[in-house]
Amino acid sequence: MEGYERCMLCPNRCAVDRTKGGIGVCGMDDVVKVAWSGLHRGEEPPITGANGSGMIFFSGCPLHCRYCQNIQISGRGGKAVGYPVSTDELALMMLELERMGAATLNLVTGTHYIPSIVEALVKAEAHGLSLPVVWNSSGYEDVEALSLIDPYIDIYLLDCKSLDKDVCSVFCGRREYADVVVPVMDYVKKTHPVTDLEKGMRGTILRHLVFPGTLDATFSFLDYYSKHYKDNFFLSLMVQFVPPEGDLEFDKLSDEEYDSIIEAFEVLGIEDGFVQEQGDEILWIPDFTKDDPFPRPFSTPNRYFLSLKHR
Repeated sequence: MEGYERCMLCPNRCAVDRTKGGIGVCGMDDVVKVAWSGLHRGEEPPITGANGSGMIFFSGCPLHCRYCQNIQISGRGGKAVGYPVSTDELALMMLELERMGAATLNLVTGTHYIPSIVEALVKAEAHGLSLPVVWNSSGYEDVEALSLIDPYIDIYLLDCKSLDKDVCSVFCGRREYADVVVPVMDYVKKTHPVTDLEKGMRGTILRHLVFPGTLDATFSFLDYYSKHYKDNFFLSLMVQFVPPEGDLEFDKLSDEEYDSIIEAFEVLGIEDGFVQEQGDEILWIPDFTKDDPFPRPFSTPNRYFLSLKHR
C-alpha cells in the first residue's frame, strides 16, 4: 500500500520499506495489527457517552515512553501483543462497535498505520458507519502524514506530555518531543477548534499527564496552554502516573501539589475541560494478554475482534 514503501509517517522518518518487511521505530511492517477492540467507559465524558467509546488499540508505537502503560502493545523492549487484520476486517470491526452502541469510534495510536486506517474508514463509511471518529494520539505526529487522515477525524484526543525538553528526555524517550508537539497542536487548532463536544462532536481535547517531580514543567505547560489554546481546546489533566514494574520509585503527587495545580487553573482562567480527582485508586494499566484487559465494568470486548484473535 502506498505510504509504507519509504515510510515517513511519523517524526522518526525511518524511510524503511515496510512493504518488504522493513521495521522502523514503531516496530511494525505494513500489516495492521490490533491489540484489542471493544467499548471502554473510562474516557472523557463527551467521548465515552452512555455506553462507552468504541476503542481500537493498534499495536506498535513511534514513541516509546519510559512509563508507557500500554507497554505490552507499544513494542518498547520487546515484541508487541497484536493480531493481524486486513482493511476489510478493520472496517467490519468499526461497524461492529457502532452496532454495540459505541458513542464514538476511538482509534488509539494509529499513526504508523494511517494509509490502512483511511482505507478501512472509507470502506466502513460506505457500509453505513456514522460514529464520530476520535484520533487518540501521543501528539508525536508528522503534520504532513496527519493531514492524510484529518478529513476523517471529528475529535482529536491529543497528548501534550510536556514542553520541557529535559522532562521529555526522561519520560518520553525523545527530547525533541517538545519541538514536535507544538506544530501538531497548532495544526489541529486550525482544523478542529473546539465547538461543543456534547452537541457537535467536533473539536479537540488536549491531555496532559503530570509527571512526578516535574510540577514546574506542568505549570509552564499550563501557562503556554492558557496563552495559545485556552479558547480552542478542552484540557484534560491527568494525575494517575504509574511507573512500570521494576522502574524507579516515584513519589505520588501530594494533596498540596494537586491543590496548587487547581489554583493555577483559576489564576490562568482555564475553565473548559476535565481534571482527574486526586485519590482515584482505579488501576487503569491494562493486560492485553486477556480478552478483556480492563477492570470490569469499564469495558466490553468487541466479539468480532475476538473472533479474529482466536481464529
